[in-house]
Amino acid sequence: MITPAQGPTLLGVDVVLVGTILAGIAAAAMMFAVYAAVTVKDPMAKRVKSLNARREELKSGIITAKAKKRQSLVKRTETTDKVKDTLQNMKVLQDSQVKIIQQKMAQAGFRNKEFAVVVIFLRMILPIVLGFIGVVVLYWTDTFPDWGSFKRFGAFAALVVAGYKGPELYLKNKAGKRTNEVRKGLPDALDLLVICAEAGLTVDAAFNRVAKELGRAYPELGDEFALTAIELSFLTERRQAFENLAYRVDLDAVRGVVTTMIQTERYGTPLASALRVLSAEFRNERMMRAEEKAARLPAIMTVPLILFILPVLFIVILGPAACSISDAFSGGGPGKN
Repeated sequence: MITPAQGPTLLGVDVVLVGTILAGIAAAAMMFAVYAAVTVKDPMAKRVKSLNARREELKSGIITAKAKKRQSLVKRTETTDKVKDTLQNMKVLQDSQVKIIQQKMAQAGFRNKEFAVVVIFLRMILPIVLGFIGVVVLYWTDTFPDWGSFKRFGAFAALVVAGYKGPELYLKNKAGKRTNEVRKGLPDALDLLVICAEAGLTVDAAFNRVAKELGRAYPELGDEFALTAIELSFLTERRQAFENLAYRVDLDAVRGVVTTMIQTERYGTPLASALRVLSAEFRNERMMRAEEKAARLPAIMTVPLILFILPVLFIVILGPAACSISDAFSGGGPGKN
């Protein structure tokens, strides 16, 4: 029986096979990069569509205020109504809990506040579903026979906790990413607001202009500023529009801007000088955060250096010697006839 010839090995690993796998992964990554570069979408297209819908909602709410009660500015769906009725019948729906979830959803970028009841429903039903799946997999089917009772119970408890905390952690993670993106672009936005204020634009026109200019670089910030500009144009109280901005963005800097805007609207203080001071302060804060990250970099790079870079250096330096020693002990040296 003829056995297929094996390629060169290094420490018992087929070098040709490993190289082929790595080449395939590199080719797939290159194709994915080309596809991602070709199919670039406008990040503001979807947001502009939702903001136009918000504008129409505000218009309809103002127009019909005299004929009947002001229409709700929150979209309602049959699904959310059914879920809300179910939770109310089960006596598990609290107004304070709904308000907290609604604020978290607003900070994460979800405009439909009615989906807060869906999040509460998922927090109630997911632990039951995942716990049942865990019981079936861990105890009834005996999928992991080597696991002891302690490990099985730990896996079951992890599934239940993940089902309960999963929706909340998802919202928290998405809100944190969105807040960081807003924080990055806030100094540039304030600089543009100063220029617009000095050029004589009104506050809502200035917000709209900043949203258009920074929409591609900072889509989240452009989204929030565009929505604020729409609310400034249609809401009866301009103070409410600024407070909604602070409600949607969990950031002290945004709350400072909102306070400055409200004081400017109330007392008529110069807007450009106040925003210029805030912009300089936020830029200094951003520089301090960058310096802090740079100071932590050597300590952070220690672990990747030990785990990934040093082993590669050892293989490159000691690999040829290891191959020569392996050939010498296996009898395949150059002196063999």
